[in-house]
Amino acid sequence: MSGSLGCVRGRGPEQAKGRAVDILTEALGSMRTGHPTSVRTEGRAPWGLRLPPVAGAGFHVVLHGTCWLIPLEDAPDAPDAPDTEPIALSPGDVVFLRDGRGHILADDPATPAEEEQPGQHRPSTPIGTVTLGGDGARTSLLCGNYHLDQGRPHPLVRQLPAVIHLPTGQGRHPELSAAVQLLRAELDHPRVGSAGIVPALIDSLLLYILRAWLEDQPPAAAAGWAAALGDSAVAPALAAIHEAPSAQWTVESLADRAGLSRAAFARRFTTLVGEPPMAYLTRWRMTNAAKLLRESEAPLTTVAARTGYGSEYAFAKAFKREYGQAPGGYRRQSRAA
Repeated sequence: MSGSLGCVRGRGPEQAKGRAVDILTEALGSMRTGHPTSVRTEGRAPWGLRLPPVAGAGFHVVLHGTCWLIPLEDAPDAPDAPDTEPIALSPGDVVFLRDGRGHILADDPATPAEEEQPGQHRPSTPIGTVTLGGDGARTSLLCGNYHLDQGRPHPLVRQLPAVIHLPTGQGRHPELSAAVQLLRAELDHPRVGSAGIVPALIDSLLLYILRAWLEDQPPAAAAGWAAALGDSAVAPALAAIHEAPSAQWTVESLADRAGLSRAAFARRFTTLVGEPPMAYLTRWRMTNAAKLLRESEAPLTTVAARTGYGSEYAFAKAFKREYGQAPGGYRRQSRAA
């Protein structure tokens, strides 16, 4: 292969880590279905707020004060249903709820929770505000959700814990901490430009959250995407697939880039990523195809060529096997939604 793929072979660990962030960006981009929504929550003790499940992924940033998050078992049949023990949150803490399941925020786990109310938007503020509680200690949070397609989540996102809690105090996660500080400053003292800055910061916060979590994982992790993105053999193969999904990859050609035998590479890739190399290649091709169908007017022959299929027929057959409907029907349905 020529071009940018030529630099994949022989990349060092630092280069692989840089490329891993790009794969994270692409994985999230493939799932996004809209802009994040958010509201500022101002509570004074005693206060409690019950938040129902949402489509996508939820998040909270503690701007001032302390509170508790109590996960709810909205999906008890899920294989990784979260522990429902209350989580103590401090200033600067960030919480990410992978599948947007319901939960409670409160000044104390024993405080009764009221139902969520729509936020009131004032012209002087970049987002709406929900105010509740009594006249005790103050807590201020940024609460919201990212609109992600959970029907076909990228395996990187699917492998995340149901609830991620990231404290940013005492020098931990400096980039995430900096993003939180910028958000706090813009929300506490809105100025010219805040209406554009705050949504951009919230949008980028998702990548900071997931990068911080990935970097928190132990280097010796035996499996999972945190290990795959830092692996000297699997990371270059993933980079090659993402850089050129239309290339005629085989297990042998990917193993050659990884510097392993075919069998050793296939075992290592499957262990870390969670599926065999060709299954992941097909998944990523179909993800790109679906995005092209949703967001462009490209003819099916062009979509087929850009996703590695030599004919429209072969592409349509593969797409229907993956999505349960023909590409044309998928395009029409996505436009009508």
